[in-house]
Amino acid sequence: MAMILPTSERLAEVAAFNLTSGEYHKICNYIGREPNFDELAMFSVLWSEHCCYKNSRHMLKTLPSKGARVLCGPGENAGVIEIGDGIQVAFKIESHNHPTAVEPFQGAATGVGGILRDIFTMNARPIANLNALRFGPILGESETEKRNRYLLGGAVKGIAHYGNCVGVPTVGGEVFFDPGYSGNPLVNAMAVGIIYDKAVTSSFAKGVGNPVLYVGSATGRDGVGGAAFASRELHENSHTDRPAVQVGDPFMEKLLIESCLEAFATGCVVAAQDMGAAGLTSSSSEMAAKGQLGMILDLDKVPAREEGMKSWEYLLSESQERMLFVLEKGREQPVLDVFAKWRIPAVIVGEVTDDQNIRILHHGKEVVNIPAPLLTDLAPSYNRGEHPQEPAENKTRRNLDISRVFADIEFSKLGDWLTRMMASPNIADPSGIYSQYDRHVGNNSKLSSEHLGPGVIRLRDKTGDFSGKALAMTVDCNSRYVYLKPLHGTQLAVCQAVRNLACVGAKALAVSDNLNFGNPEKPEIYFQIWFAIRGIKLACEHFDIPVISGNVSLYNERSGQAILPTPTIAMVGLLEDENLIMTPLLQESGLKIALMGRFRPMLGGSEYAYLQIGRIEGNCPEPDLNHEKRAVNLVLSWIENQQVQALQDLSMGGLLPTLVEMSISSTQCVGIRADLDVVKTSLSIAESPLTRLDELVFGESSGTYLVAYKAEQEAALKTTAEEALCSFVPFAETMTNSDLKLTYGGQSQEFSLSQLKDAWQGTLSSL
Repeated sequence: MAMILPTSERLAEVAAFNLTSGEYHKICNYIGREPNFDELAMFSVLWSEHCCYKNSRHMLKTLPSKGARVLCGPGENAGVIEIGDGIQVAFKIESHNHPTAVEPFQGAATGVGGILRDIFTMNARPIANLNALRFGPILGESETEKRNRYLLGGAVKGIAHYGNCVGVPTVGGEVFFDPGYSGNPLVNAMAVGIIYDKAVTSSFAKGVGNPVLYVGSATGRDGVGGAAFASRELHENSHTDRPAVQVGDPFMEKLLIESCLEAFATGCVVAAQDMGAAGLTSSSSEMAAKGQLGMILDLDKVPAREEGMKSWEYLLSESQERMLFVLEKGREQPVLDVFAKWRIPAVIVGEVTDDQNIRILHHGKEVVNIPAPLLTDLAPSYNRGEHPQEPAENKTRRNLDISRVFADIEFSKLGDWLTRMMASPNIADPSGIYSQYDRHVGNNSKLSSEHLGPGVIRLRDKTGDFSGKALAMTVDCNSRYVYLKPLHGTQLAVCQAVRNLACVGAKALAVSDNLNFGNPEKPEIYFQIWFAIRGIKLACEHFDIPVISGNVSLYNERSGQAILPTPTIAMVGLLEDENLIMTPLLQESGLKIALMGRFRPMLGGSEYAYLQIGRIEGNCPEPDLNHEKRAVNLVLSWIENQQVQALQDLSMGGLLPTLVEMSISSTQCVGIRADLDVVKTSLSIAESPLTRLDELVFGESSGTYLVAYKAEQEAALKTTAEEALCSFVPFAETMTNSDLKLTYGGQSQEFSLSQLKDAWQGTLSSL
């Protein structure tokens, strides 16, 4: 076959579609001709980073994805695990970052809608939403900070609008602020659903001659090219890309949920796929390729809400609330009757073929004829090197002795710093955000955002009665740690998620990850991605937790400035007895409080150090996976044996802010008396003795817990901790008043917990 040499004008068109000349030559030589405009448009979206993961696919294959509980792993719309009693759990996390940067309300709202469709497409009823949000600084009056406030406000309203209207509770999440996210916010949306008796609906097309059914809203021009838009960096004029942002209708989505679940119950649906990124192009191509079949679609039959739409606009539209089904031939009517009952548009627009090609008709002409595997399985994959070298500036930043950068604080000034820490947006009460979400719709929520931990949902059996079990779910990532050392930082994110689930009494079962990074073509970003994925692999293998689904969002940069690397870990865990749920809330006096675990506080990458110097420097904590596993098992045994009254792991802010939060998060502040000298003395014989007060109270540590218990349990707790090779240091107790009394260096100070609560609650709620 002769080499096809495109004209310079055609190569310019290719570049406009965000394809390289090498990729274009591959297309031409595979199909033996130059693709037409419509075909080129399809390649532009399906060969984009957002759809084919061309810079990360080879690394993602290294993640552990199998396990005894795994029913469906990567490759389906969502991962599915079995939890016993005929109950399966489907869940996934996905990003909607670029759309939120351009139009925050619709960008975030349609992120929720999209992830919900991934769940109910599997024949799972959605039971919970969560989200992980990242924004730039919001407290100042600069134009950048005002813009960040606008983005945050719009995104939160969009999440609340869609989740509340569709009737799925938003039970958990996290929010974090850093200049690296200015103008490039992250909105990662997670959804969880329930299936019974393994009745999973696949996305693999089957049956030559089977009809293809279009279901849902009409197709418009909103979201055209959204996948390609999400695969390039943002710039100063990105706001002009509003046509690439979808517009959602949660009321239509609610009808879709009910009608689709009823349609699946007919047994007449062979396969189903959400029309998410790349719309008709991705849904048809992926279903055909997975089934090793072809598909023919007639665009003249596709419902349209705008006149004069061109064929490529139909193909690239990302209008929301749309599905593509493959039905069993001859059994179409029961499915059509279901959608007619719910008044949902449903039109047969094509059929399954045996030639493995995607063929598209428009106005009676064939406008597309491309092999489905070329669009999907044969998409480019770039391996930019194994074990990439750490950039020199990263080593310099990480190896800095942060304790030499600023002086220790005096005990007499501790109150000022404690107040400042509690008021920091990254520690402050997030109720200004989560109070906008309906957290209890459906009457299944056992714990939600206001408890400062994972969301917990009571599980119903297939008869509708409560099963006695509960499902816990969390999203976690400390981006600063990943920035300083991607391997350790990402392992710590997995460990933090496991600890958070353990603190409510849940055993971690599976992971969905959302990998948010900058431009992978830059060596420093590729270094972050490579080691972050390896960190997930090592930690998940150690805990025996499979990665069953996920999402990659790259090119998160604005004018060349990358976000902090943010590999968000979404995790679910099981509570065999919902009555044993634990919370971090201190709700009575007379309890003793101990520090349990491997307490090695460090200032590197901490919130306190950032408030001191405004930079992310120093070394982050190093995970001890063996200790983490022992400590988690210990916590779970204490909860199962009902030996503790409250539990919280130490994370952002360190020992003192975590201790204060356990009190002020309750309806009434419970007083605390704490002897910091006891903690310091316990560390003086450890491998890393401390000399600084700020490191003791604000340094951050991994694998450490605060445990509240009744005095008569102390001997048993200490014995089991020692058996698990975990330190156990009683150092505080709760009191009847609402004060915090601290002893350090033989001196004592008292602080008003009510005033600290005012500072904690005032930051985000004031916005």
